[in-house]
Amino acid sequence: MGSLHQLRYLDLSYSQFIGRIPPQMGNLSNLGYLNLATENDESYDYSFHHGTYSTDITWLSRLTSLEHLDMAEVNLSTIVHWLPVVNMLPTLKVLDLSSCQLRSSPDSLQLSNLTSLEALHLPYNEFHKPSTPNWFWDLTSLKHLDISLNGFYGSFPNEMVNMTSMVELSLLYNNLVGMIPAGMKNLCNLEALSLSGNNINGNIQEFFNQLPSCSQNKLQSLSASNCNLTRSLPTTPVESLSNISQLFLDKNKLTGHLPAVWLGELTNLAMLDLGSNNLDGVIHEGHLSRLEMLYLLDLSDNSIAITVSATWVPPFSLGEIYLRSCQLGPKFPVWLQWQTQVRSLDISNTSINDIVPDWFWITVSTAMVINIRNNEIKGVLPSTMEFMIALEMDFSSNQLGGSISKFPISLTDLDLSRNNIVGPLPSDFGAPGLRTLLLYDNMISGAIPSSLCKLRSLQLLDLSRNNLNGSITDCIVNVSSTYMTGLSIINLSFRNNNLSGEFPSLLQKCPQLIFLDLGHNQFSGTLPAWIGEKLLSLSFLRLRSNMFYGHIPVELTKLVHLQYLDLANNNISGSIPRSIIHWTAMQQARGTFVYLQHAISYGGARFGDNNPVDYTENLTVLTKGQERLYTGELIYMVNLDLSCNSLTGEIPEEINTLMELKNLNLSWNNFNGKIPENVGALMKVESLDLSHNDLSGEIRSSLSALTSLSHLNLSYNNLRGKIPTGNQLQTLEDPAYIYIGNPGLCGPPLSINCSTQPGPIPGEHHGDATGDLVSFFLAMSSGYVTGLWVVFCTFLFKRRWRVSWYSLCDSLYDRAYVQVAVTWASLRGKING
Repeated sequence: MGSLHQLRYLDLSYSQFIGRIPPQMGNLSNLGYLNLATENDESYDYSFHHGTYSTDITWLSRLTSLEHLDMAEVNLSTIVHWLPVVNMLPTLKVLDLSSCQLRSSPDSLQLSNLTSLEALHLPYNEFHKPSTPNWFWDLTSLKHLDISLNGFYGSFPNEMVNMTSMVELSLLYNNLVGMIPAGMKNLCNLEALSLSGNNINGNIQEFFNQLPSCSQNKLQSLSASNCNLTRSLPTTPVESLSNISQLFLDKNKLTGHLPAVWLGELTNLAMLDLGSNNLDGVIHEGHLSRLEMLYLLDLSDNSIAITVSATWVPPFSLGEIYLRSCQLGPKFPVWLQWQTQVRSLDISNTSINDIVPDWFWITVSTAMVINIRNNEIKGVLPSTMEFMIALEMDFSSNQLGGSISKFPISLTDLDLSRNNIVGPLPSDFGAPGLRTLLLYDNMISGAIPSSLCKLRSLQLLDLSRNNLNGSITDCIVNVSSTYMTGLSIINLSFRNNNLSGEFPSLLQKCPQLIFLDLGHNQFSGTLPAWIGEKLLSLSFLRLRSNMFYGHIPVELTKLVHLQYLDLANNNISGSIPRSIIHWTAMQQARGTFVYLQHAISYGGARFGDNNPVDYTENLTVLTKGQERLYTGELIYMVNLDLSCNSLTGEIPEEINTLMELKNLNLSWNNFNGKIPENVGALMKVESLDLSHNDLSGEIRSSLSALTSLSHLNLSYNNLRGKIPTGNQLQTLEDPAYIYIGNPGLCGPPLSINCSTQPGPIPGEHHGDATGDLVSFFLAMSSGYVTGLWVVFCTFLFKRRWRVSWYSLCDSLYDRAYVQVAVTWASLRGKING
C-alpha cells in the first residue's frame, strides 16, 4: 500500500483490521483524506493484541497534503508527543482522535501550523487536567470542537469567548464547575452547544441569559442535561432560544410549572426533554398547540398532569413519547390515537385505570419500544400481536388477561409479569431472537413446551409463581434442526409452580447458566452429577421445597463460582462433602458479585433510560429466623442453606473455610459430633442456625468473635457445659431461646447455675444424657413386653396350667370375699351396739 504514491483518498474505516498501522503509510505523500477509524468493540481489552494501534506516528509528518485525518479508536496510548507530529500538517482541516487513549494535552503550541484546522474531535481520551490552559483554545479558526469525556476540571474556560467562528462546541461529561462565561454571547455563529454532565449549579434563567442571541439566533441545539440547573423556567420567551429545535434539560433540579407562553413560542422545537426534574402543574392544549414540528417529547419523572380535551387533535406527529410517572389517567389518553408514527412509547406509571381501546394496538403497531407497565390497564392482548414490529415490550403490573398468542417475529424483550394471563404457553413463540421473557406472577397453566429450545438467544426466562405443571422435557433432537448447539440462558426461574419429574436434563444445554431457581415445586429424584460438570458458570442454585433425595453429589463442589446454594426442605441424606473447600466464591471476595449481577439485573443499556425491560431478580431468603425480601442486593448474599433434610455425620471442619458466608443454616438434620472448632473463622456470617440436630460437646468460645453475627440458633441439640459470653453474643436478641432444648447447658442467659450442675460419675459414660434416658425406657419397655408374652404363650399352649391358674385365682377370690364379708359384718355389729 505504501507504494501507491499518487493516492489521494484512502478510507479503511471499520474494516476489522487489527495490529500495528504500517509506517509505510507515510509514503503516501499526496494523500488528502485518510480514515483509519476502527470499530469500538467492548469485548476487546484494547491491548496491542486487539484492534489497531501505533507506537510511532512520525510517519504522519510526511503527509503534508493531508486535509482530513480520522484515527478514531486507534490505540495511541504509548505516544506522548503526538501533537508536534500533527502540527506538521499545515493543510489539515479535520482531525479526529476520538477514543485513542491519549494522555497528554499540551498547554500551548509555540508555533502553530494548524491555522487551517476547522474541526477537532478529541472525546473519550484521558487528559485529566484543568480545562485551561490548553493548546486548542488558541485555534480561533475552529468551527467544530469536541472535547467531551476527557476528565477536564475547573471552571468553564474564559478562552471560549474568543472562539467566534465556533459552530458546534461539545464539553459533555467533564468535571467543569460554575456558570458559563458571560462572553459566550459573542459566539454569534454557534448552532450547537453541548454541556451535559457538568456542574453548572445555577439559575436556569441566568444560564439562558448567557447564551448568544446575535446573528438571527442561530442556536438550534442546546444540551444541558444533568448540570444541576435550578429554579423555575422563564415565563416569557427567551430570545436566544427563538430558533431552537433540540432542547435537552433533563436530570436537573428545575421546579414549578411549565410556562405555556415560554414553551408555546418555541415553534421550531423538534426535540424537548425535561425529564427527571421537579416540575409540577398541568399541561393543556395551550402548551402544545403551536409545536407542529415536535417529534420527541420527554416529560418523564415529573409531577405533571396532562389534561387535554378528549376531542383535541394534536398538531404534531410524535415519534418518541416518554411520559413515565406523569398523570395521564384514569382514562386512556385519547389524543394518542392521532400519533400514527410512534417508534417509542413510555406511558408507564401514569395512573391509567381503563380498558385498553382497540385503537391503541393500531397506534403502537409501528412502535419498536412500548412500555405501559405499572398501571391498571384491563383487557386482553391483541390477536394481531404477531404482526407488530416491536423489539421491546413491557406490559407488566397491569390487569391484562387472556392467553398468549404468537409474539412479533422481531421481538427481543417481553415483560408480561404481574398480570392475569391464563392458559398455556404457546407451542410456537414466534420470536426466534427473543432474549428476555418475563411471565412471572400470572395464572399460566399446562406444561412447558419443547419449543422453548428454539429460543437460542434467550438469556433471561422467569416463569415463577404460575400454575405450570408436568415435567420439563428435554429438547427434541432433530437432525435438520440448527438450534441444538446449546442455549444462551443465563437466568432461569421456575420457582413456585407445580412442576414435577427429575432434575431437568434440558439444563445440560445451558452452559452459560449463572442463576437457577427451581424452588417450591415437586421435582424429585437425585441430584445429577452433571450439574457440577455442565453448569460450571453457576453462581446461584436454589432447589428448596422439592422432593429431591439422595446424597449431595461431590461433583457439585466443582462449581467454583457458586455463592448461593439452597437445598432446604428436601430429603437429602448422607454427609456434607469435604471438598466444599473448592467453593472459592464462598471463600474470597473477588469479582463474583459482578458475575452474579450480570444475571439478576437486566435493562437500561441498549435503549438508554427509556429501556422498557428493566428487570431485577427478587426473592425471599430465609435468614435470621425469618423470610426477608432481597432484590438487587441479592448479589451480595453468600448463602448455604441445607436445613430440613436428613443429612448425617459431623459438620466438616472445611465449612470454616467458607469465610464469605453471610447465612449458614444446617438446622433440622441429623448432624452429630461437635460444633466445628474454628467456627470463629466465619467472620462475615450474620445468621448461623445449627438447631434441631444431635450436636454434642461444648459451645465453641470462638463464636463470640463473630462480629457480624446478629442471629444465632443452637436450640434442641445435646450441647453441654458453660455458655460462652462476651462480645457479639451479648447483643443477640432473645438469648434464652438460642440455647433452649440443651439440658446440659448452664450459665447466663440461662437460669441454671454451673456450680449446681451435677458432675459426671467416675467411670460412667457421659456422652448423651438424653440418649441414656431413652435407652433406659426402651430397655424397660422391651422387658415388660417380653415377660407378658412369655406368660401369654404359656397359657395359650398349656391347658392344664390354664385350669390350675384360674382355680388358684378363684380360691384366692373366695378367700378374699369371705374375709371382707366377715370383717364388714363385725364392724356393723359394733356400730349398731
